[in-house]
Amino acid sequence: MQKKMKFLKLIPILFIFFGNVPYKNEVHAEIKNPEDFRVLSNESKKLSISNVVYFIKEGDKYIKSGDFEKAKEFYVDARKLAKQLASFYSDLNSSFKGIDARIPNEMQRKGKQTLQILAESNERLASLYIKTEKPEVAVPILVETIRIMSPNSPEGKEAYERLIQLGFVETKYKG
Repeated sequence: MQKKMKFLKLIPILFIFFGNVPYKNEVHAEIKNPEDFRVLSNESKKLSISNVVYFIKEGDKYIKSGDFEKAKEFYVDARKLAKQLASFYSDLNSSFKGIDARIPNEMQRKGKQTLQILAESNERLASLYIKTEKPEVAVPILVETIRIMSPNSPEGKEAYERLIQLGFVETKYKG
């Protein structure tokens, strides 16, 4: 019994000494350009602010050609993607607060860019709903713009002015 125990104790030493992985069949990943792995930093990728801008521009093209339904689809896609990005940046910002100040700073900067483009897509979508005589659908979008950008921002002031024009509110904002 003791001989078996001594032999069993030798097994880990043999593995350490001789190794337990054959080196001939190992596969190594070669990175020629580390930027190739930063797939979402490329402007052509789907989860990016540049893609929101693309959706807005496509919607603008359809507005010019008079296809309001197709334009609405692109504006809705732009709005949806911008809200998604803003949510991701906000979550990362709050997750890293107090841990590494650089990350919340970056997320705050990207979040502001995203909210700016969200306000732009909201403005286009609200205008489309007003033009197609659906102001009741435009109101929540305009209110959202005021909430995310603040009433003092140019976008917030413009959204509030639209609410006055629609008759949803009456008091002029002097800010």
